[in-house]
Amino acid sequence: MTDVFAAKSEPTPGRKEEVGRLFVLELSGGRIHSMSPDGSDRTVIVADCHLPDGIVVDVEAGHIYWTNMGVPNLNDGSIERADLDGSNRQVIIPRGVTFTPKQLHLEKRTGKLYWCDREGMRVMRANLDGRNVETLVRTGEGEGERHDATKWCVGVTVDPDRGQIYWTQKGSDNSGVGRILRAGIDVPNGEDAVSRTDIEVWFDNLPEPIDLELDLESRILYWTDRGNPPLGNTVNRASIDAPVGNGHAPEVIVSDLMEGIGIALDVPGNRMFVTDLGGSVYSARLDGSKKRAFLFAQGNLSGVAYAEIPSKEN
Repeated sequence: MTDVFAAKSEPTPGRKEEVGRLFVLELSGGRIHSMSPDGSDRTVIVADCHLPDGIVVDVEAGHIYWTNMGVPNLNDGSIERADLDGSNRQVIIPRGVTFTPKQLHLEKRTGKLYWCDREGMRVMRANLDGRNVETLVRTGEGEGERHDATKWCVGVTVDPDRGQIYWTQKGSDNSGVGRILRAGIDVPNGEDAVSRTDIEVWFDNLPEPIDLELDLESRILYWTDRGNPPLGNTVNRASIDAPVGNGHAPEVIVSDLMEGIGIALDVPGNRMFVTDLGGSVYSARLDGSKKRAFLFAQGNLSGVAYAEIPSKEN
């Protein structure tokens, strides 16, 4: 049985059809796996990654991008790019530019990559070729603040329609002080990444919010949250159009993860994919129903991305 919730059209002879593919990062093995959405047809397309964490797919250009966290106290994180089959691998953000890059977001309209830098305590972006690196938010600086987990930026996504970025600051393990924040997509004129005044705390007192995914059609933000049950080790969602600070609570839609991290949405297919450090890959409907783990004990898994890839001609 497969977790294909949306009906797929019949192939048209002589025409390239699109086939769903999952790209899953194996943190412990330093590898990138490509597979069908039910876990079949699985292959390793990239090896020898330096603690990979976040991944995105640029179908039009035929590229995958991923972050390598590196060793947190060595400031040796990086961002790489390769073709969809793992060939033509190259470093676009070299070591020393970003400290511990985590979740990665592709904003195709403006040709930008956004990512969170955990021990660097920053939200950053760059062009798709790695040029023009910018720091949009800086929550702390120096060795003293680097050990304060409330300042660690982890997950990131972009609302291009409203011109805003969202990011998570997870807090220490099981502390219940995690936050999701948002600000303008650009630093306001006359301000900088440290002093900008447009930052809003969208949610606070969360267990440990990690990765974010935004459904722009419904304007619903989804995120994984680690920490203690019942609110931790979950997938949550909330409308980004709800007013800030009005006492609304997120909707918990998936529970019983084993240190959940990655999340990817297939909105037309009404499904999500989630990974956890326990080595499982899950699928579920966007409302959290029909949850099923179709891979187990696959090492420590981190980021996941879903894309519709053109197949060979029929």
